[in-house]
Amino acid sequence: MFENLTDRLSDAFRKLTGRGVLSESDVKQAMRQVRRALLEADVNFKVAKQFVSDVTLKATGENVLRSLTPGKQVIKIVNDEITALLGTERSPLQLSGKPPLVYLLIGLQGSGKTTTAAGLAWWLAEKSGKRVLLAACDLQRPAAIDQLEKLSAAAGAGFYCHRDEKDPAAVLKGAIKEARLKSFDIVICDTAGRLHLDGDLMSELENISRVAQASETLLVLDGLSGQDAVNVALEFQERIGFTGSVITKMDGDSRGGAALSFRAVTGKPIKFLGTGEGVDGLEPMDPQRLAGRILGMGDVVGLVEKAQEMFDIKEAQKLEKKLVSNSFTLEDFAGELKRIRKMGSLTDLLEMLPKSMKPSGMDIDESQFTRMSAIMSSMTAGERRHPEIINGSRRKRISMGSGTRVSDVNRLLREFRSMKQMMKRMKPGKGIGIPGMFR
Repeated sequence: MFENLTDRLSDAFRKLTGRGVLSESDVKQAMRQVRRALLEADVNFKVAKQFVSDVTLKATGENVLRSLTPGKQVIKIVNDEITALLGTERSPLQLSGKPPLVYLLIGLQGSGKTTTAAGLAWWLAEKSGKRVLLAACDLQRPAAIDQLEKLSAAAGAGFYCHRDEKDPAAVLKGAIKEARLKSFDIVICDTAGRLHLDGDLMSELENISRVAQASETLLVLDGLSGQDAVNVALEFQERIGFTGSVITKMDGDSRGGAALSFRAVTGKPIKFLGTGEGVDGLEPMDPQRLAGRILGMGDVVGLVEKAQEMFDIKEAQKLEKKLVSNSFTLEDFAGELKRIRKMGSLTDLLEMLPKSMKPSGMDIDESQFTRMSAIMSSMTAGERRHPEIINGSRRKRISMGSGTRVSDVNRLLREFRSMKQMMKRMKPGKGIGIPGMFR
């Protein structure tokens, strides 16, 4: 996300950082480029204008222009202003109060409310140890109830529906009652998508809101819609009100206009960003870290946190022993591959590195993960432990079972042998690479 904006801002700042002395004219010229970059990113016009005005005022002061590193000072000012634009600090979910707390999700059809409901349930269970009940109050969209039921199972959450009920407010009442009886901490209400211009559906949502007495009312917005998302937010704010937003589909948005405009226009925080379609595809919005990523500084802290979540000291010690004794097998390799995949896509992980640390000209072949996993899953346990027994007929069977070609199986085995040879020359603790991931 934000790739286009990051590149444009980097271009604007390159001339500033390459000079030992800056004039007011230099700064203003760079700010014109910044303004164009923000507008191309679909940032609200008024927000972009005010942002550039604030940065220019601070960046043309004597303390900046006469400093030893004026270019870096200007970039720091931009970083601080982007952080302020996004809200300065994280805005956590409301978790205190008499259970069950109710979280109400509202927004347009197709914005990703159902996926967000499951993602929030998974996050609340994983990070806060909360028992969550998902309430199917979308009675408009065909199969919405079935979709939420399936996602609730994936998220490890409870599920409540009433398939014969026509009033979503009544369904929510039943869900809250169920949550009290079964000691759930939080009820997440998934509502039908609706246009803010549809009076009847907005009245229905007002009824649901009165029943919910929600601790959090979260407006779910499609990040790909840019400024339109902010216009929708203003309409919902006037009619229903909300405590914050979740902006979805950010993994497919290289511009980021909705995220950069939302807080300034509505005065409400962005609580989460949607970065994937799985139940683990939500990440809390951290203004400071996101500002760093937008400016190409990366989010190394976030990357370390992801790695730490996957780190198991016992597994690491077992792996080190295998490396020392040269007994690392395809079974071990499959396990390590699975752990890496849990951290997210390679594209997302590389985005968290500072721009200066990213390998140039790298083409990431994400499909290699899928092919490798499929091939190893099609092997028997004996073949994964002793790949040397895999002859021609076994390779043909494995390729047919995994939906790949024999050449793909040969390539995996060849690269695995190369990696084992490399491990013989490595000292424990140096780390291992996975050949074939980058092309």
